[in-house]
Amino acid sequence: MSKDRVRVVVTGLGATTPLGGDVASTWSALLEGRSGIRPLTEDWVDSVPVKFAGVAAVDPAEVLPRPEARRLDRSEQFALIAARQAWQDAGAPEVPAERLGVCVSSGIGGIGTTLSAYDTFKERGWQRLSPFTVPMLMPNGPAAWVGLELGARAGVHATVSACASGAEAIGYALDMIRAGRADVVVAGGTEAAIHPLNVAAFAAARAMSTRNDEPERASRPWDRGRDGFVLGEGAGLIVLESYEHAVARGARIYAEVAGLGMSADSHHITQPEPEARGVIAAMTRAMTDAGLTGRDILHVNAHATSTPAGDVVEAQAVEKSFGSHVLVTSTKSMTGHLLGGAGGIESVFTIKTLAERLIPPTINVDDLDDGIGVEIVCDKPRDLPEGQIAAVNNSFGFGGHNVAVAFTTV
Repeated sequence: MSKDRVRVVVTGLGATTPLGGDVASTWSALLEGRSGIRPLTEDWVDSVPVKFAGVAAVDPAEVLPRPEARRLDRSEQFALIAARQAWQDAGAPEVPAERLGVCVSSGIGGIGTTLSAYDTFKERGWQRLSPFTVPMLMPNGPAAWVGLELGARAGVHATVSACASGAEAIGYALDMIRAGRADVVVAGGTEAAIHPLNVAAFAAARAMSTRNDEPERASRPWDRGRDGFVLGEGAGLIVLESYEHAVARGARIYAEVAGLGMSADSHHITQPEPEARGVIAAMTRAMTDAGLTGRDILHVNAHATSTPAGDVVEAQAVEKSFGSHVLVTSTKSMTGHLLGGAGGIESVFTIKTLAERLIPPTINVDDLDDGIGVEIVCDKPRDLPEGQIAAVNNSFGFGGHNVAVAFTTV
């Protein structure tokens, strides 16, 4: 890393997840090894083969005023709640609007609004559509509402790269500050895709677990009995800030965003490249960008979704990239897979891991699969040592998108 390059740090965290309505409750549940997966009770559940999901622990309607909630898609509701938390956690920094940016992403966007609005149109006519239908369904809607909330004028962006979207948003925010376009950027991911069409479509692709008899044990990364991912919803956002700006205002600093690595597999629209060359490239680039070596990386919050094809390949890629000493966990075992929101919320978890020097466990690993040369942190949290340490958050998406973000203690 060049000594002249702008340093970027994290000063605020916000989240709403299947484990809790904020960062504190979610983090506590992670350390306890609690599952946020539950049976679905919607009237459509009998029409789909998967009958459980990681539903948000706190419904956004309980948090937002009703008039506000009515003009927002659920994905936008989650994003706005997490953004407000992160902004307050950062101390609501005073920053000129022209130096404040937003990058909030979603893999699927306002799919709930899209489908329900079409039903309304067919059954009741166009006159019954909400005038907010388009702002609710557009994929940049979450970013736009957060930008309006904060008055951001340096740029408001929404990267879309399937399940890597939230992590790519953080990477884009990092680049905005490094390039001098902004001093502060609110970034992360959101998703609200628990809908019968999405559940049925992922099931048709044989991507989801069908462990309907024990939902809380369905997400089981690296376990020999894993049979697919579990769908989750929520949002995770962080406040990124130039180190100089943060120090000047006396901000609390959680961690430094030290490096970014991105790549594309160009192999298959849904399946991982068997030799993980793109995954290795992303992790290696993040490490190099941060000016680190493999020995510096002590922890990886893995993408590991509990799918048969991806988990072991990723673990092997981590070992090839950093070494066998790395302690690896998958928090998706408790939250499920938040799709475009995963990179945002798991970056929050990675930052908290460094700040608290405590790795949340992976649950439901009863029979570890073969071919894994790194240590999977299972069942209970693991302490990290004192001193300067680094961790990486991995996010990969359909289409072959790979994003790795390296964080370090400050």
